[in-house]
Amino acid sequence: MEKASGSPSSPASLRWEILRRSFLSRSSPEPDHASQKSTKIVSRKAAGGFKLISCHPLRGHLSEDLGTSPRTKDLAGHRDVCICYKLPVASVPNLTLVFKIPQAGPTSTDGRCGISYPFAMLTKCIDRYTCQRMEDCIDLNDFQISTGYSIDTTGLVCCWPSEDVLAYFCISHLDMFRSKRVLELGSGYGLAGLAIAASSDACEVVISDGNPQVVDYIQRNISVNAGAFGNTKVKSMTLHWNEEPASDILNSFDIIVASDCTFFKEFHESLARIVKSLLKYSEGSEAIFLSPKRGDSLDKFLENIMEAGLQYELVEKYDSRVWNLHQNFLEGRDTSWPNYLKDHCYPLLVKITHHEPEQPCHLSL
Repeated sequence: MEKASGSPSSPASLRWEILRRSFLSRSSPEPDHASQKSTKIVSRKAAGGFKLISCHPLRGHLSEDLGTSPRTKDLAGHRDVCICYKLPVASVPNLTLVFKIPQAGPTSTDGRCGISYPFAMLTKCIDRYTCQRMEDCIDLNDFQISTGYSIDTTGLVCCWPSEDVLAYFCISHLDMFRSKRVLELGSGYGLAGLAIAASSDACEVVISDGNPQVVDYIQRNISVNAGAFGNTKVKSMTLHWNEEPASDILNSFDIIVASDCTFFKEFHESLARIVKSLLKYSEGSEAIFLSPKRGDSLDKFLENIMEAGLQYELVEKYDSRVWNLHQNFLEGRDTSWPNYLKDHCYPLLVKITHHEPEQPCHLSL
């Protein structure tokens, strides 16, 4: 039965429309304005996020900006773009992150296939504070990797708003990382982990993801910024939450950080289990998660945290600047983030700790 003409579409059907538009080529060069308008109603793609860490794209090839040594020449390819982040910490050098920008393929709405975009066109998908995939373009190779490794591809899409907030929150609490071993889970391009490594006196920062493509970009970004880390050891790691971690890292991390990792409910149990396996049993050890509620997704994750024998604290107002920005978006005083909704966009702070391990009972005879 067809829907009556003019009846409103559900959010679910509009989101399917976004996917349909990504896959279908258009025979006409004219854009479908009605379709674009309807999908914008539900799209959560951030135009600028919370804008907590200023950044700008670098116009030249990476080797032109950082020198021409063999080590740096091949770190950014013709399908990559480099973003320079200025951390709000005195005497800390800028960070340069390499992001993947896919070529336009047969599914792109501008009809081009197999070409590389010059910098002027890349600026369509890069604003001052975020790197976003080319609009209406999808890379089918990413889906092949996702299927092969049973992972999602969100780490390649952009630097998500929650990652920006996590990096800012960590920079605002540098003392908690002093002499600590730190792990970032599901890091994407690794902004938060790199910011911790460059700004704090952490002993070691391990930046991890389950997607091998993402881990390759993490390692590139570590190499590019190697001079910014001082005495802090920094390394990348491929870490699948549903696999048993190597014995040498079990319960070895003082601090675990993650942003927007609770969206997919099918990963909740394994995510809770990996936190329990890797977090130290010691006073002061904790996992710091920043995630929007997204319906009941965060609540379901917290249930898994409890079932795993961990405890948590949920904090809504954890930073005055982030909270003020949230209120301005919510009440319409700042219109730079279209379709801002608290449930989908505002990351809540979750602090996760171990229950105190039970002490063995010793009986005297």
